[in-house]
Amino acid sequence: MMGPAAESPDAYITALSGWQRERAAMMRAAIMAAAPFEETIKWTNLVFLANGPCILIRAEEHRVLLGFWRGKRLRDVDPRIKASGKYELGNLVMTEATEITPDQVARLAGEAFRLNATLGNPAART
Repeated sequence: MMGPAAESPDAYITALSGWQRERAAMMRAAIMAAAPFEETIKWTNLVFLANGPCILIRAEEHRVLLGFWRGKRLRDVDPRIKASGKYELGNLVMTEATEITPDQVARLAGEAFRLNATLGNPAART
């Protein structure tokens, strides 16, 4: 099951419940406090843009993903990030038992923002 069909970031969070709502709301707040991201809904995910796509939050039936377009480069910040698909994508897969703090999320978000500012739009393939 993919994230809820939502028309706005606020509606995305509101459509969740329980630990997933709490986790997604905490991560969203930490991401937005870390850097001047633009947030939107894309592909039924909560997506944070900064010089192209940068971070996503996706709630599924039994887990929440914190995904990074340049996630492979963030594994030294959090080794729980697993490579996903082609290019530099990486995800931190969380269940209710996964421990993560707002400071950890903000550190990842700040570094992801810096990478996009330095390296350019990760969706622009040459």
